Amino acid sequence: MSWFDFFTAKSTAVQAGVNKRARSTGSAVRRYAPEISKKAQPHDRQAAIDALAKIGSAEAAAVLLKRYTFSIDPSITDQDERDTAFRGIIAAGHDALPAIRDFCANAESVTWPLRMMRELLDDPELVDEIIELLEAWDTEYHRNPDPKVQLIGALERVKDARVRPAVERFLEDFHEPARFHAVITLLAQDAPEAAGPLARALVREEAVRTQDRIAEGLAMRGWVVPAADRALLAERLPRGYRLDRDGRVVR
Repeated sequence: MSWFDFFTAKSTAVQAGVNKRARSTGSAVRRYAPEISKKAQPHDRQAAIDALAKIGSAEAAAVLLKRYTFSIDPSITDQDERDTAFRGIIAAGHDALPAIRDFCANAESVTWPLRMMRELLDDPELVDEIIELLEAWDTEYHRNPDPKVQLIGALERVKDARVRPAVERFLEDFHEPARFHAVITLLAQDAPEAAGPLARALVREEAVRTQDRIAEGLAMRGWVVPAADRALLAERLPRGYRLDRDGRVVR
């Protein structure tokens, strides 16, 4: 046998082993998938979660994500199962990201998927993912705006030049929580150019807590409000705030 034949045979054997393990893993995932259900017996569901978490594959991660579509009692068991599923999904590494994205597109809550992405990605990558997910949301009424609010809120933790243009439109969102978190996120950025959009948001805002947060944030940062926005803003500032001659909000 030549050296070429030797290495070719070895490569073929290795690939065969990989394919065999993949088939075995896929079979195990399919075996346990039906048990990731609220209707499953608790011990069967826990055994399935434990087994899938040990597999640590992208396919297993996709199944484990189903555990975040329901809650059970007692709450301590619910938390334990979610924690175990979380570790199993993270074990799949970046291979789990497509499943996490798909889950976020239809989820009632994205709190856990966001935790997963924070674990798997650095800040610039995380911003990429969140902005892409936010692009699917408009500013109109939604029966459940929680995922949108959670995505906006997740950007409060990072400073990135891409955040301001992605979030500003939510200052006009139908839902006040979305507007409130858009304010917090914009104030968290090193972006004095957000002063104008924030000033205009305060003028049209009806929620007192959001008005107060804008006024407080502008005063703390000393951002200069554009001249065109000052007159209306001065009339709408909450009690205890005013505009100085340079266009800054002061207390």
